[in-house]
Amino acid sequence: MKRRIFGWMVFILIVAGLLLSACGNSTFEIPVTGEDAAPASAAAEEKLKAVHLEPISGTDLNRVILTEKAAERLDIQTSLVRDEEIAGTQRKVIPYAAVLYDPTGQAWAYTNPEPLVFIREAIVIDRIKGDLAILSEGPDFGMAVVTVGATELFGSESEFEEE
Repeated sequence: MKRRIFGWMVFILIVAGLLLSACGNSTFEIPVTGEDAAPASAAAEEKLKAVHLEPISGTDLNRVILTEKAAERLDIQTSLVRDEEIAGTQRKVIPYAAVLYDPTGQAWAYTNPEPLVFIREAIVIDRIKGDLAILSEGPDFGMAVVTVGATELFGSESEFEEE
C-alpha cells in the first residue's frame, strides 16, 4: 500500500514538474495603445500594403489587388470556367472548390481577370455534380476563378472594407 502511494506521489511530482517547466517558457505581451504605443512593426505595415481595395463603381464590390508576395503567401490557385456537356447540354462549370458562400448564403466566386487582381462575382448554382458546380449564372467561359485562397480574399476584403 505504501509503495503504491509512493509511486503515485512520484508520478504527480513528475507531472507537476513538467507543467511548471512549461510555464516558465511562456511569455505574453500586453498591447499598448495611446501615446505610449510603439510604431507599427514592419510586418504589420507590410500586411497593410499587401492588400489594396479599389471600389467598383455602381456596386458594393471591390477589386482586391495583392502584391506578388501576398498572393504567394496565400498560395492563390485558379482554374478556368469551362464548358462541359452535362446530360446532353453544354453547361458552364467551375470546380466546387471555387464556390464561396457569404453569411447570407449567397454563392460567389472570385475571378482573376488580370494578374494579382481578384473580383468577387455572384454566381447561381444549378446543381453540384461531384466536385463541379454547374452554373446557371456566373463568370464567362475561360475566366480564371480562385480555387485556393478565396476565403482569405473574402476575409481581406471584409476586414479592410469596414475600416
